[in-house]
Amino acid sequence: MRRVVITGIGAITPLANNFQDSWRSVKNGLSGIAGITHFDCPGVPWKTAGEVKNFAPGIFLRPKEALHFDSFVHYAIGAALMAAGDAGFTRHDSSLPGSAGVIIGSSRGGIRSMEREFGRLYKTGHVSPHLMPSTTISMAASAIAQKLGIRGHCLGISNACASGANAVGEAYRMIRHAEATVLFAGGSEAPLCRLCLEGYGRAGALSRKEAHLAGRPFHRERDGFVLAEGAAVLVLEELTSALERGARIYGEVAGYGNTTDAFHMTKPDPEGEALAIRSALKDAGIEEKEVDYINTHGTATLSGDISEADAIRRVFRERSSRIPASALKSMTGHMLGASGAFEAACTIMSIMEGVIPPTIKLDERDPDCSLNIVTEKKEAEINYAISNSFGFGGVNAVLVLKKHS
Repeated sequence: MRRVVITGIGAITPLANNFQDSWRSVKNGLSGIAGITHFDCPGVPWKTAGEVKNFAPGIFLRPKEALHFDSFVHYAIGAALMAAGDAGFTRHDSSLPGSAGVIIGSSRGGIRSMEREFGRLYKTGHVSPHLMPSTTISMAASAIAQKLGIRGHCLGISNACASGANAVGEAYRMIRHAEATVLFAGGSEAPLCRLCLEGYGRAGALSRKEAHLAGRPFHRERDGFVLAEGAAVLVLEELTSALERGARIYGEVAGYGNTTDAFHMTKPDPEGEALAIRSALKDAGIEEKEVDYINTHGTATLSGDISEADAIRRVFRERSSRIPASALKSMTGHMLGASGAFEAACTIMSIMEGVIPPTIKLDERDPDCSLNIVTEKKEAEINYAISNSFGFGGVNAVLVLKKHS
């Protein structure tokens, strides 16, 4: 089997409009969660979000492209072009192999544009001719391929909140099995609209608290997640290719587990999540005792955090109370399909720099979530780490990441 390394990272998040500044904020425990400003939300109890701030699509797109594409495509293109530059590639780069491809995950695709056009249809009886192509979930991957001149694999994945992690995992599998040499993989979301706020809120998934108290994973008084937007794209590359062109290597993707609970539409099942963790470890060829750090899914929903803690205990048993773990959504909010990709990128940085980022706002722990959740930035030697992503429908994706040597 071929080895798969990460040679580029790009991101647009509620913390910053690039990955390195976003990672710096994560390390320092800074929050991107605040009151909603993108749209009016009178009369609703959910008033906080993780908004992307001061993003200028014109940096990456021509004016007509920016006008016609939904924001989730804007974010995906921005993150991918930054990842390409970080990896040492340029637009329509002749050094990109013919087998290069793109896999981008999204849960909600162009839902913001859909909501806008529904309103337009109601008022005028017409919608934009760009509505259908610009909002389909696969458009993020297609637009990235066009920008980079990629003609290989091109896939859009929609697997709820696990979409971004699934994209990275499937890219890893394709490179490992010699179906590609370079793949741009990640997730992108722009769900901050009234429809999503009402939808997740009425389902009981969103926090009603003010920004400084909202989205508190594993807290005794948590009351749901904070809806957020953003994108993260990683460049995955076959090791020999990366070495031959002298690329900087962040680390390796060593394993991937993808399972379903086969249980319930919204309630998670710890055994299904545990199976995903075990599958990822088996794929990586390592034992539970070799894992040094866990980047949790940690959404701050009542049942979600308990289920994940239970799953971790089932796999790691007595070590579950000692392995350091973080919940980055305490800072970013829940970027849905983009979170898994961003958290995987942060996990590889934790390994590379030997730093475990904190979970903020955790001043009172839920005793039913008895994990070793880190609340202050901590230095640690990390050789292997896992990054968990779980979603509605009981879909589970777990990545094993390792130090490159």
